[in-house]
Amino acid sequence: MKSIVIKNARIVNEGRISEGDLRVADGRIAQVGGEISVQANDRVIDAGGKHLLPGMIDDQVHFREPGLTHKADMATESRAAAAGGITSYMEMPNTNPQTITVEALEAKYQLAAGRCMANHAFYMGTTNDNIDEIRKLKPDQTCGIKIFMGASTGNMLVDNPETLAMVFRDAPMLIATHCEDSPMIEQNEAIYREKYGEDVPIEYHPLIRSEEACYKSSSMAVAMAKEHGTRLHVLHMTTARELELFEPGPVLDKRITTEACVHHLYFDESDYARKGTLIKCNPAVKKASDKAGLRKALAEDRIDVIATDHAPHLLEEKDNSYFKAPAGLPLVQHALQMALELYHDGVLTLEQVVNKCSHAPAQLFGIKERGFLREGYWADLVLVDLDKPITIERQDILYKCGWSPLEGDTLGSTIDTTIVNGEIVYDQGVISNVIAGRRLEFTGR
Repeated sequence: MKSIVIKNARIVNEGRISEGDLRVADGRIAQVGGEISVQANDRVIDAGGKHLLPGMIDDQVHFREPGLTHKADMATESRAAAAGGITSYMEMPNTNPQTITVEALEAKYQLAAGRCMANHAFYMGTTNDNIDEIRKLKPDQTCGIKIFMGASTGNMLVDNPETLAMVFRDAPMLIATHCEDSPMIEQNEAIYREKYGEDVPIEYHPLIRSEEACYKSSSMAVAMAKEHGTRLHVLHMTTARELELFEPGPVLDKRITTEACVHHLYFDESDYARKGTLIKCNPAVKKASDKAGLRKALAEDRIDVIATDHAPHLLEEKDNSYFKAPAGLPLVQHALQMALELYHDGVLTLEQVVNKCSHAPAQLFGIKERGFLREGYWADLVLVDLDKPITIERQDILYKCGWSPLEGDTLGSTIDTTIVNGEIVYDQGVISNVIAGRRLEFTGR
């Protein structure tokens, strides 16, 4: 592993931007800031004034392995993530088999070993009858416990009140929730089925997976967390109304937090006309006023984290009528650039984008020695060109599913270089063959 010196960078870290250099040695950040002298064996990257950020940490992805690898797998999707400046990811438990035992959790880590271009951790899932497995967990085994408190499939929909209470009471670490109320959604589906049959227009998706269905579930989760003193992280916030449930302030001061996903910050209901079922996701892309509310909440630190909920399906699966088209979008390859649109639009400062994409996830989950440009930390870095727009084209997509909901759209930034654990994995459009990802470690916050 050669040492790397990045020269002439605008370093964005811990609330400030400074001009200087950074040295990487033995996979870690050896020196940050100032002018760093180059030694004989150093590889030199001249940033030329581009911005150097800590790599994005994505706290919510579906990489489909095991069991659904015709859509995606850990190798293909972590490769796409690295090309997009995501250096660490946390993957969800609704695979086949489901990750609902400690044994299945460890089996996933074994599947990932030696195959992932990005660092990785896996959630433990909950069911109505696996509370004993949840109680066995140790903080270094998983990033968190995932509860589908609402719409899901199979036995991962936890709808038994006694089970929910036990999980919230006994969880040995953070609980992450998907919050939508299934009975309310089913009632809405019946109303629109009666009117349209199976061909419900896609623009009614946010009315079927409604604001009310989200609020009913998320308010229940927050109430239970307060009752039991649970660390709760509500995933993929989509409505302005729900934001009243969360307090502004630094993430380390909170036990109840939430995230927004890049597609809910980028799309709104007007985009169904041009994107159709390509942007069908759960919870749904909603009103422009909801998108504006989410953006405002990020700026005031009411929303803590930006993530993706990357969930790929084959294009032929998405090209279906409303009820047959699966929910989910592939996003990791361009997620950081989508987050940087908030900077270009004047919604967040560049320092705030870095906080939401890197610092806050590391603090929230207690990730060891990542998420910041600090000496001694692992060298997970991304160099971005904020002055080089890019138009997304299918020929450049790296996902196994082979498409992106952003095709034809232009984003204002380009990912120049991504470094994972001191290894250059992506460099000016060229993806390497270096498998640099490691299992994430946690401090047990």
